[in-house]
Amino acid sequence: MPKRTNLLAPLAGALALAVAATAATAAEKINFILNWVPGADHAPYFHAKARGWYADAGLDVEILSGKGSGLSSQRVGAGTSHLGISDLATALVAKSKGADVIAVMNVYANSPYGMYWLKKSGIAGARDFAGKKIGNPPWDAARVMWPAFAKAVGLPADSVEFVNISPQAKAPSLLAGQIDVTTNFYNGHDTMKRLLGPDMGFLAWPEAGLNHYGNSVIVNGGFLKAKRAAVAGFVRVTQKAFAACVAEAKPCIDSLMAASSGLKRTDQDLQWARVKELMTDKFTLTVALGYMDPGRMQADYELVAKYFKMKAPFDVKTAYSNEFLDRSIKMTE
Repeated sequence: MPKRTNLLAPLAGALALAVAATAATAAEKINFILNWVPGADHAPYFHAKARGWYADAGLDVEILSGKGSGLSSQRVGAGTSHLGISDLATALVAKSKGADVIAVMNVYANSPYGMYWLKKSGIAGARDFAGKKIGNPPWDAARVMWPAFAKAVGLPADSVEFVNISPQAKAPSLLAGQIDVTTNFYNGHDTMKRLLGPDMGFLAWPEAGLNHYGNSVIVNGGFLKAKRAAVAGFVRVTQKAFAACVAEAKPCIDSLMAASSGLKRTDQDLQWARVKELMTDKFTLTVALGYMDPGRMQADYELVAKYFKMKAPFDVKTAYSNEFLDRSIKMTE
């Protein structure tokens, strides 16, 4: 008997090590694509990863830079990325064209789009964009949604010429006279003010009557069906991370700066303050941070249906879900 016990002890130890090793390698891999290059609006994702919150939830999250909501919604819709960030209206456009995407958490309760120009160009407002060059990346969400904006301000959608430029070239191209107008998210408004100076002209899309939901976390429908627990864990951790960043911004911006090169700290601090403005509405304050109101979702769907030819109309209720949100986590002013 003693000899048998001695033989079993090493086997038990080996089994324990094997179980521990299996648990350590069992983390669900998630490919998560941003809508853009990293910035303050992405700080919570980097913060959650740096603090080990995703790992604690059994998730191995890879964060990829993006090149616009058009691209991120396409990649998630095709399953190339499991989850991502996309402007919600852009995601609805993609879904109408066959992309298998479902929004599981809203980030921007207010539309972040803005149009920028130089006053010396003679442009006084949106009606003066006719015949002008608008510079932005081809996958830019504002370019995708341009027909809706053009209709709202009384312009033919084909009255402008779009010029392909990189995200970093927006302000320089405007200052160099290579383009007449550019688009940018409101979270970068302070940076645009610094770069363009007092000659900056600006129009926020909500002022033109378009205030659809902005950036949202989207998931591939097939991945959601197969890995529901992983998606639930990702949403819970992400919601927790956004709440933590709203409560105390510095650690979150620290995480962003550590993970991304070429960023200016002062710019990111200012951007985060704008992000909080975009996150705030009556639903995020009273229902849950990240909540998507069914009425607004229906309105966004009707916006897309009105200005775009839907290849395959769908029930908007199939395009989003609030079920993974923790209703105890709310936005604070």
